[in-house]
Amino acid sequence: MSDSNELDGMTLDVSIIIPALNAAHHLPKTLAACAGARETIVVDGGSSDETAVRAAQNGARVVVSPRGRGLQLQHGARQACGQWLLFLHADTVLSDAWREAVRAFIDEPAHRECAATFQFALDDPGPRARRLERGVAWRVRALGLAYGDQGLLIHRAFYDALGGFPAWPLMEDVELVRRIGRQRLSVLPACAHTSAERWQREGWYRRSGRNLGCLALYYLGVPPRLLAKLYGR
Repeated sequence: MSDSNELDGMTLDVSIIIPALNAAHHLPKTLAACAGARETIVVDGGSSDETAVRAAQNGARVVVSPRGRGLQLQHGARQACGQWLLFLHADTVLSDAWREAVRAFIDEPAHRECAATFQFALDDPGPRARRLERGVAWRVRALGLAYGDQGLLIHRAFYDALGGFPAWPLMEDVELVRRIGRQRLSVLPACAHTSAERWQREGWYRRSGRNLGCLALYYLGVPPRLLAKLYGR
């Protein structure tokens, strides 16, 4: 792997880190949209499907980690070569505008002590998806709470200074975003399109209500491992 000062002008000095577990179905689209980054790392948590094979076939570097999204994110960050880290879910596809938006953000020196996320979008054409998108936009704008399915762009030094992701099976994204703080979190002018399969399968109101309930319990101090059991992970 070349040093960052040897990268060509079209390549972003960004390592995209994707924790995955039985995500073979989603990975090809997710990885195809990642072109332009220095590297893409898929951190496999012990998949029983062809996650690792699909990841390698689509140009990603595959590393293996103990299962658990917090652990997988930690492991991927340690393996990364880029000065900037972009954490992304395996079922989230970045829009074409992501490269320009990321380049503009990382070119600003002051942003080395800030972080950025993408606009949340779902790959469902229905009105329930649009309502959920508006609700997420309000949550991020008013509370500074962006979840992992919006991606997270952060400089490596700032990530390390904050202590990185905790080794939690759930709420690891909320915990790190809380440490970042609303004033240091920007929303980039590009979308992260997340699969709506979980809402379609479990029910739009049921899944959204469960997410909200877990968030409330987290703020009340319920341990993340217990929350993961309640969540069904």
